[in-house]
Amino acid sequence: MALKSYKPVTPGQRYKTTVTRDSLTTDRPEKGLTTGSKRISGRDSAGRISVRRRGGGHKRRYRAVDFKRDKWDIPGKVASIEYDPNRSAFIALVVYADGEKRYILAPKNLTVGMPVVTSEHAPIRPGNCMPLESMPLGTVIHNIELQKGHGGQLARSAGASAVIVASDKDYVTVKLPSDESRLVFKRCLATVGVVGNEDHMNVTIGKAGRSRWMGRRPKVLGVSMNPVDHPHGGGEGHTNGGRHPVSPTGQPTKGYKTRKKRKTSSRFIVKRRGK
Repeated sequence: MALKSYKPVTPGQRYKTTVTRDSLTTDRPEKGLTTGSKRISGRDSAGRISVRRRGGGHKRRYRAVDFKRDKWDIPGKVASIEYDPNRSAFIALVVYADGEKRYILAPKNLTVGMPVVTSEHAPIRPGNCMPLESMPLGTVIHNIELQKGHGGQLARSAGASAVIVASDKDYVTVKLPSDESRLVFKRCLATVGVVGNEDHMNVTIGKAGRSRWMGRRPKVLGVSMNPVDHPHGGGEGHTNGGRHPVSPTGQPTKGYKTRKKRKTSSRFIVKRRGK
C-alpha cells in the first residue's frame, strides 16, 4: 500500500495525496451488514454543540464491524477487503462455516481467501483472535479488549498495534501505541497483527473542500470573533485582552488539566505515556 499523488491539473490537486486502494476487492458493502447513520454534527443529547467545527459532509452508511469476535472455533474465510467511510482502517468481510457473514478490521497482509478463526489455540496469524494468555511474548496485536466480553477497544485505527511484553498471574502487560504500558486481564481477547492502511496518517488533504466532504468545518480564531461569541473577542486588532487562553465557555486551555481521576483505570497503568 502506498500514497498516490496527482498531476496538478487544478490548484486543489497540487499537494493532494490519497492512499492507493489496490488491496480493495469491491466497492459495494454487504447490504445486510449496513444501516443508515444519522449525522450528529457535534451535538449532545440536548442538541447543543459540544464539539465545535463539525457538520455537513458526505452521506455515509454504517458498517456493523464485529469487535467482539465471539464466534468460537468456527472457521471463516475472507471474502473481500473493503473501504469503510466511518473509520481510518479498511475492513474485511468474513464468511464463516455456518454461513454467517461479519465484518472485522482488516489487518496488514490479510488477503482474500485467507482463513481466520477465534480459538484458544489458533495459529499466530494476522486476523486470528484468541485470549491474551494464549499468545507468546512479543506478539503484535490489535483490537484489544479492556473487559472480557465487551469487545475490542484499544488499537483499532489504521496502522495501530500493541505488543505483549510480560505476563504474570491473572494479567498481561501490553505496550500500547502511545508508549503506555498497561495491565489487561489475561482472558480478554485480542487479534493478531497490525491494523492495515498504515499510510493513512501520511495523506495530505490538499484543499479545504476535501475537509468539508469529511464533515469538518472551518476554524475561526477566538480573537477574530465578537465579545458575545468568545472570551477573546473584541478589542482593536487581534488581541485576547491579556487573559490566559480559554475555550468559548471560559475554561482554561493550553496546559490546564481537565481529566478526572479514575482509580479503576489508573491502577492498571504500569507506565504512563510520554514519561
